[in-house]
Amino acid sequence: MNHTILEYKGLYERLSAYAESDFYPFHMPGHKRAKLPFPNPYQIDITEIDGFDNLHCAEEILLEAQERLKKLYRSRKSFYLVNGSTCGILSAAGALSQPGDQVLIARNCHKSVYNAVKLFGLRAGYIYPEIMKCGIQGQVNADAVRNALRCYPDTKLVVLTSPTYDGIVSDIGSIAKIVHKQDAYLIVDEAHGAHFSLGGPFPESALRLGADIVIQSLHKTLPSFTQTAALHIGTDRVDADRVMEMLAVFQTSSPSYLFMAGMEQCVAMLEQSGKQMFDAFDKKLSGFYDACQGLERLHVLDKKDYEAGRVFDADRSKIVISTQGTSMDGKKLYDMLLERYHLQMELYSAQYVLAMTSIMDTQEGFDRLLRALLEIDAQLRKKDEMQKAAACWNDMQDNENEKNRSNAKEVSGAEIFLRRMYGKRKKVLEISETRYYNKEEILLQESAGRVCAEYIYLYPPGIPAIVPGEEISLDFIKALDECRRTGLNVLGMKDRQCRRVSVITQIETDRCSQAGAEIT
Repeated sequence: MNHTILEYKGLYERLSAYAESDFYPFHMPGHKRAKLPFPNPYQIDITEIDGFDNLHCAEEILLEAQERLKKLYRSRKSFYLVNGSTCGILSAAGALSQPGDQVLIARNCHKSVYNAVKLFGLRAGYIYPEIMKCGIQGQVNADAVRNALRCYPDTKLVVLTSPTYDGIVSDIGSIAKIVHKQDAYLIVDEAHGAHFSLGGPFPESALRLGADIVIQSLHKTLPSFTQTAALHIGTDRVDADRVMEMLAVFQTSSPSYLFMAGMEQCVAMLEQSGKQMFDAFDKKLSGFYDACQGLERLHVLDKKDYEAGRVFDADRSKIVISTQGTSMDGKKLYDMLLERYHLQMELYSAQYVLAMTSIMDTQEGFDRLLRALLEIDAQLRKKDEMQKAAACWNDMQDNENEKNRSNAKEVSGAEIFLRRMYGKRKKVLEISETRYYNKEEILLQESAGRVCAEYIYLYPPGIPAIVPGEEISLDFIKALDECRRTGLNVLGMKDRQCRRVSVITQIETDRCSQAGAEIT
C-alpha cells in the first residue's frame, strides 16, 4: 500500500486518501468505487419514521422494493438483507431445521454455516469438494451428495456453496433433485453469484435450478454497498413466515436506509441498463482472456484448464492468475501488483492470485492488469533464461533441473497443500458439544491427536480448515506451518502467531464422554 496513505491514522482520513489515489480495485464491492448518483449520506440516513415503512413488517415502499427484487431474480419471495449474506445463511438454516437435526454441508462452506450448526445444535456430516492440481477446490460432485445421503439417511438439510470464492460452480440442478428425493431441503450460498442469470455468458443461478433457498451478496459482484445482500425463496416447500421469523432474529432492528436505498438503486440500474452493461462486461472480459494467451510463465485459468469431472461450470468474472511452475508464489505476485502497479487484488493463496471483476470495471482497469501481468511474465521469462544459461555450464545440474520439472508435472505441490489444509478430519465431538468441555492452549507442534477447540481458517475466503470437535493431524500441522512460511492470513486461533492452539482437555474429554453422548 502507498506509504503516503498509510501515514493517515484515522479511518476516515485514510479512506479519503485512498479514494483519491490511483489504486485500482480488483476486489469487492462490485461498485468499484464508481461515482454513482447518490445524495449526501447524512441527509438520507433515517430510522423508521412516518412514510418510510419498516423492513421487519414491510407494507409500503420497502415491500414494493423487495417485490422488484423478486421480479428481477424470478424468485417466489425475496428479502433485503442489511447484515450481509451471513444473516441470510443463519436465518435460512434456522427456518429449515430443528435442534438435533442431521445436516450435510459442503466442507468449503463459509464459517457462517458452521456457526449455524453450532447455534441450532445440529449434527453435521460433510461433503468434500474435488481437489484440482491447479491449486483450487473444485465442484461438489452430485454423486458425492448422493453417497453422503446414503450414509446419513435422516438428513433434513443440505448446504452448498456455489459459486465458490474462486468461481467454481457445482451441478445444482442435479443435486437439487437428489436432495428433494430424500425429502430434504437445499440451501445454496450463492454469495458470489448475485450476477448469475442477469445477463452475459454466466452460469445459471441456483434459484432457477431447484434450490429451496438461495442467498446472494449483492455487494460482491454488483454495484451495491458493502453488507447488502438478498435471501430468495426458490420453492413452495419453504415456509416464508418461518424465514421472516428468523430474519427478525438475525437482522438488526435498525436496518440502514442507506443500504436499502442502495439496493433499490442497484435493482433499478439492472432493470434499465442490465443487458447493455453485461454485454459490455462480457466484451471486456473476453478481450482480457484472449490477450492473456500471450503469457508464457504466469497463467490465467479458464474453463479448459479444469480437469474433467472436477468442475461443472465456472464464473469467468473471477480471474484466477496462477504462478505454478514459476519462481514466484501467490503472495509475491499479489505484493508486486499492489506495490509496483497499484492494483489491489481480492486475495492470494499459495500459488495463485484472485482478481474480482464486475459490470462496473473499466477498460482502463483491465488494460492496467494486462500490462502488469505481461511485464511480470517477461521478467520471469528472462530470469528463467538466465538460470538456464548458467545451468548449461554444469550438465549434472541441468539433468537435475530436468528431473525436477518432470516430477513437478506428476505431482502438484498446490494439490498436496490443499489436501493437507482441507482434507478429511476425524470428528470426535459435534461442534455444538464442544462448549461443554474445558479447553487449554498447547503448542501446535505438540497437538497431533488432540481435539481442536477453535475454528482455524484462511481469510479470505473464510472456509474453516478445521472446526471445534475435530482431531488435529500431522498433515494439518504441516499445512499450517506452510501457511505461516508463505505469509497466508490464518485466523481463528487465539494465538495470532499460530504457534499455540486451543484444544479440549484430555481429562475433561474422558470424564464427560457420557455427557457428550447424552447431548447427541
